[in-house]
Amino acid sequence: MAQLSSLVAVAAAIIAAMVFSSVHKVEEGHIAVYYRGGALLKSTSGPGFHLMLPFITTFKAVQTTLQTDDVKNVPCGTSGGVIIYFDRIEVVNFLIPSAVYDIVRNFTADYDRALIFNKIHHELNQFCSVHTLQEVYIQLFDRIDEDLKLALQQDLTSMAPGLIIHAVRVTKPNIPESIRRNYELMESEKTKLLIAAQKQKVVEKEAETERKKALIEAEKIAQVAEIKFAQMIMEKETEKRISEIEDCAFLAREKARADADFYTAKRVSESNRLKLSPEYLQLLRYRAIASNSKIYFGKDIPKMFLDLSAFAPGSTDKSPGDAGSGPELNSRMKELDDGL
Repeated sequence: MAQLSSLVAVAAAIIAAMVFSSVHKVEEGHIAVYYRGGALLKSTSGPGFHLMLPFITTFKAVQTTLQTDDVKNVPCGTSGGVIIYFDRIEVVNFLIPSAVYDIVRNFTADYDRALIFNKIHHELNQFCSVHTLQEVYIQLFDRIDEDLKLALQQDLTSMAPGLIIHAVRVTKPNIPESIRRNYELMESEKTKLLIAAQKQKVVEKEAETERKKALIEAEKIAQVAEIKFAQMIMEKETEKRISEIEDCAFLAREKARADADFYTAKRVSESNRLKLSPEYLQLLRYRAIASNSKIYFGKDIPKMFLDLSAFAPGSTDKSPGDAGSGPELNSRMKELDDGL
């Protein structure tokens, strides 16, 4: 009875061990590949719980999410024969799930050892061997990351399609101490040179600023002078225009006055021409005679007096004494006035 119970216990332990070894879990972001007797099986599994033959089948989880492989202490010989060391090179990569089986079959589950770590050593030494220490440490250091990434991806595209290099980060290499001190001194002198160059640029900028300020001020003065000159010209043109208008107005007034005087003189001349009739002259003669304070009558009038009767129309050479008496003379003058 005791022997039977021990057999049952052993069988239960064996069954429990078989169940425990057959059930396995795959984490998210991983793909499980299976080995049976050391041979890689074609079947793969995604995240979750899965079953496999206990004690015969084993599995390995291959990460397919973004991961970073650290390659440390990589020696590198420059073209000048100086050995330098890169403390750390980070390679950010990820594996496409559909390419897991082929890459594991060709390069094992530790594919990154052959495809990334070894390739980093090779490509970095290839780069250093064709460049000097000055180029690797100073001039071309900013290109190492991109050159390594392109070289790795080019090889992986042909050797292991599905393994993608996302980025490569390279730290500053370690160089011999004596050379490093020389570089530090050179950088110090270069910094001084840059500071002097910056000071020179500042002085040049300040001088340029002063020149521009003077130029702007001169342009402003010139523009103000030009505006004032234009304003003065406009004022003079306005004064000239006003003077021309006043001259035109004065000329028009003088012309109108002259025309009026001419018209008046013309009308007076015409009037005078009309007045120079025999009747009017006779009237003037009678008025002149009537205005005298003394009138001589008779035949024996001195010769010094001019006989105006000869100028009268129809006169018969009468003497002034024959003009008639005063009332007759006034009557004759009235008739002449009425006739005029």
